[in-house]
Amino acid sequence: MNIFLPRFIRSAFRHDPIVSFLITVGTADLALGGMSGHGGLAVLGLVVVGGALGLKWSQSQRRADLFAEQTVQHYLPPQSSQSELPMLSITKKRPPN
Repeated sequence: MNIFLPRFIRSAFRHDPIVSFLITVGTADLALGGMSGHGGLAVLGLVVVGGALGLKWSQSQRRADLFAEQTVQHYLPPQSSQSELPMLSITKKRPPN
């Protein structure tokens, strides 16, 4: 088995767990329905996989729109309105006797 395939599957499940679960379930339904001759189960698998891919596409479109509309917010002004603090000088004091 390819070494990159498990890493890809693991990252897909972490990124979109619901969509990945639906794709897995739909693929299993499709495989079982196709091998056992149950056309209804195969069609259900196709519908579930198609719906999951459609959900993933709509989520990616929504994320792209959010990133496009995001603006930069500056919480502080570019220059301070207060004057600078004076430099501190270290005076050497004698320790108490």
